[in-house]
Amino acid sequence: MDPVNIFEQYYAAEMTVNGRPRHAALVMLIASSEQGRISYEAAVSFFPHDDEEDYAVSYDAYFTRVLFEGKGRRSPKREKELLGNFRQVIDEIAENAEKDETPGRTVQTPGKVCWDRPLRPARGGYELPPLSDEAEEENAEKDGSLH
Repeated sequence: MDPVNIFEQYYAAEMTVNGRPRHAALVMLIASSEQGRISYEAAVSFFPHDDEEDYAVSYDAYFTRVLFEGKGRRSPKREKELLGNFRQVIDEIAENAEKDETPGRTVQTPGKVCWDRPLRPARGGYELPPLSDEAEEENAEKDGSLH
């Protein structure tokens, strides 16, 4: 099976890669299966989003982490479980992006996804669990929008 985006959504975000500020991110849960094996990975691509129409995703600021690999096939139960802590996983990927050693890529500032600022509705048939009030406040504090 070709890779399938189980979940994807665009969010406001911040990161600087190769000297270019990025103001949005596409976050994805991707499933791939082959010969009776399934894998799921979390992925995030930070892109410039210089204006409201700019959704040109950059591949020089694309980061992933394998969440599960094993025998089997797609499982709605497993997919819901993976989405349960998806924000935390993407946050960890983004925060550790500076440690990435991909040739030709220099991350000047760690990434931050603004979970309370989606740019488009989710696609793929799933929604992330609602942000808790505490998580919204924490996100706002990081974003500098809490007064």
